Amino acid sequence: MSLEHVTFDADGVTLAGHLHRPDDATGDLPAVVVTGAWTTVKEQMAGLYAERLAEQGFVALAVDFTGYGESGGQPRDVESPSLKVSDLHHAVAFLSGVNGVDPARIGSLGICAGSAFSAVHAAADPRVRSLALVAPGLQDGELARMALGGEESFQEHLATGQKARAHYEATGEVEYVAAVSDTDPTAAMYGPFTYYLDPGRGAIPEYGNRFALMAWAEWLTFEPIPSADDITVPVLLVHSDTAAVPDGARRFAARLKGPHEFVWLDDRSQFDFYDTEPTVTESVTHATRHFAATL
Repeated sequence: MSLEHVTFDADGVTLAGHLHRPDDATGDLPAVVVTGAWTTVKEQMAGLYAERLAEQGFVALAVDFTGYGESGGQPRDVESPSLKVSDLHHAVAFLSGVNGVDPARIGSLGICAGSAFSAVHAAADPRVRSLALVAPGLQDGELARMALGGEESFQEHLATGQKARAHYEATGEVEYVAAVSDTDPTAAMYGPFTYYLDPGRGAIPEYGNRFALMAWAEWLTFEPIPSADDITVPVLLVHSDTAAVPDGARRFAARLKGPHEFVWLDDRSQFDFYDTEPTVTESVTHATRHFAATL
């Protein structure tokens, strides 16, 4: 497997990515754009899955979204679902023009919240011919409220986001908190989220661990589950009842009209899907089988 650092344009912003290719590949190959969890960069779980897919014969692209990692764009570290979906449109356009890629055989793989962005994008972009969702973080209004502990907390977070958005529009100043912390209760994700806090796992130098408070305003009103109504390409879901938001994946799958498969793995945490064996190998094996049959 070889890795190439690439850049491409997204509405005037230069996005950076890592393009993974199989060794000794000949002819035009199927390709997959890989999307990681929210607030993450291409060197984390997206890069790992892209590398593993390349080992299985696919060209795979992991990208830093606008305002993250090596990509351009201001303001930085704003978790904007609509912008990420737009970036995926440009990523597929770039991937379609890469030498050695068959533009008629492009798939999309999303991990955790990346599944939400990938699903919404796939519903609107006919160039995506197959979709795989690993430990998908798919929400609707009810599930978003449950994740935050109820209506009162939901409304507090929403008001915080709206206030921070108004402050940014008035002053140009972005208010940030930690994306993840086990000591700071103001963090967007507060608790023992070990993947993001361990330097041997997700706490890598490229990860900024920063969350723009104004992002709550868009994130909490983002509902990817209804996108299933408009997805007709083959879909694979790989999840566990002991990972995050399994009911969201069930609700999404129930609305799919096209061919789909649901694979349940026993006793896996959400973070097992990010970088832990044998969960990553099992997930990649299922994704490889799915893409080989549908691309």
